[in-house]
Parts: sequence; C-alpha cells; structure tokens
Amino acid sequence: MLEATVADRDAAGKLRIYHTVYRLNLSFTNIVEHCAALREYGVFTAKFTRLYQSYAQELQAEINQDVVEILDGIESHDMFRFGKVRSAREKELRDPNDVFIHAEERRQELARQGKMPRARSKKKDATGQSRLKRPVAKREPAGEKIR
Repeated sequence: MLEATVADRDAAGKLRIYHTVYRLNLSFTNIVEHCAALREYGVFTAKFTRLYQSYAQELQAEINQDVVEILDGIESHDMFRFGKVRSAREKELRDPNDVFIHAEERRQELARQGKMPRARSKKKDATGQSRLKRPVAKREPAGEKIR
C-alpha cells in the first residue's frame, strides 16, 4: 500500500520522506539522550535507563529497516528508469566504428596477459564435418557392379 503511493513521488516528495526519516531518527537519539539525563538526575536506575534506551533503539531500527526496504525498491526503480535515458543518450553519441577500437583494445589486453584471442569455431554436425562444407557422397566407380 505505502509502496505504491511512494513509488509515484517526484524528487521533492522523496526529499520530504528522507527528511522525515532524518527527523524521526533525530527524535530517537533525543529519547536515548533524555533517558541518560533522567539517570543522571537519579530518576532512572542504570538498569531501567539501558532498558528504555534499548526499547527506543529497537523500535528505531525496525522502522528504519521497513522504510529502507521500501525506499530501496523505489530507488532501484528510479535508477533503472533514469539509466535508460542515459543509455539512450550514450547510444546516440556512440560511433559505429567504436566496436573496432574496442576489439583492438581487447586483443592488446589479451596479448599483455599472454592469452591468445579465441578463433571463431565452426559448428560441426554429428559426423564431425563442418556445417559450412557439404559432405561429399561416396560413389562407386563407373563400370563396377554393386552387390
């Protein structure tokens, strides 16, 4: 439910969400600090101070985990969506001859590594013959009878 409404947000909407999460985390930090202050004033024992701080931090972590999970999906979707725009622009700018430059760079890289570039292999049929060649049928010499 929340995922669908958040997914359609613009950049300003996402900024408000992130700002709200920041303020929420700041509030949890204040709770932890205020519990420590109450301990210093003698209101809480050390045991209860740690207990209440842990309650607050556990809830903070749970909320953050849920929010981050939802935002991760949204950010991944946005990254894919905006990445398509960048890829399209890069494709426009790409020189068709770049493929030859990249092939030469790859050959040089393989040479530096002491590896030989793979030769293209021809497909072979069940008899071991190359598909590009037609198998020649064996014929009996003329004049001999076939038994």
